Amino acid sequence: MDSRISLYVGLLLLCLVNGPAWAEVAGSLVIAGNGPEQTVIESLARAFEKANPRAYVDILWDDNSKPVEMVKGKQAQIAVTGTPEEGLRALQIGWDGIAIMVHRSNFTKEVTSQEVGELFSGKFKFWADLGGPDTKILLIDRPRNQNNRDAFEQQLGITGKIPEGTKVIPKDEKVIKTIAGTLPPLSAVAYLSLGQALEAVASGVPVRLLPVDKAEPETPTVKDGRYPLRRPVLLLSSMEPNQLVEAFAQFALTDEGQKIIGESYTPLPKPSSP
Repeated sequence: MDSRISLYVGLLLLCLVNGPAWAEVAGSLVIAGNGPEQTVIESLARAFEKANPRAYVDILWDDNSKPVEMVKGKQAQIAVTGTPEEGLRALQIGWDGIAIMVHRSNFTKEVTSQEVGELFSGKFKFWADLGGPDTKILLIDRPRNQNNRDAFEQQLGITGKIPEGTKVIPKDEKVIKTIAGTLPPLSAVAYLSLGQALEAVASGVPVRLLPVDKAEPETPTVKDGRYPLRRPVLLLSSMEPNQLVEAFAQFALTDEGQKIIGESYTPLPKPSSP
């Protein structure tokens, strides 16, 4: 974890020990985002408002928005993203695993991080090159401004290397439907938020998730880092003090907040006792 994020988390946890500051706040807070976190942020906001009857949280969410720029331009107080930004304060509230999804009929056993990078760089044309079926690989990419894509490319060192003309699908739900509906001679592959991917598998959609570096894509392996493809879920805000921002950030780290986050993402490990 980035040292700046670690320090901020530590300070907020210290505040939690000294008492629930969020119980005394009032006013309006604007949170902006463009990624898959909308549902969990809305749930956090409603729970925060319930604990603070005089506080109101407005959620501005659009696939094509630029939440970081909205915070810099003072159109929003918090941006939800996956990477820190110079000049803004970053608080991590959870982890999002990045799943590699294929059709259930694709019997590719597992891949390494390097192979995932090479796969999405266009090095492999057929799944047989990775020990899978003799079907052609159909890559599915995500929009350039989405959190998952930024983290995925940066971690694998493939920024700008995904082939031009690769099919781009914004929504996780549409990605899942496309993979499930793509049949031989093509076999699709995509990366998406682990929570959505696990839900699809559990509900019987004909898809599966590839182990990466011999680690299954699961909440425990994301939490302890064994599963390598993960990104932080971050709240970015101005360096200027803001009581409502601080209160919402503290609330997200409480047991109640982390329980809400755990419904879709991987909550943070609890700090060890001294």
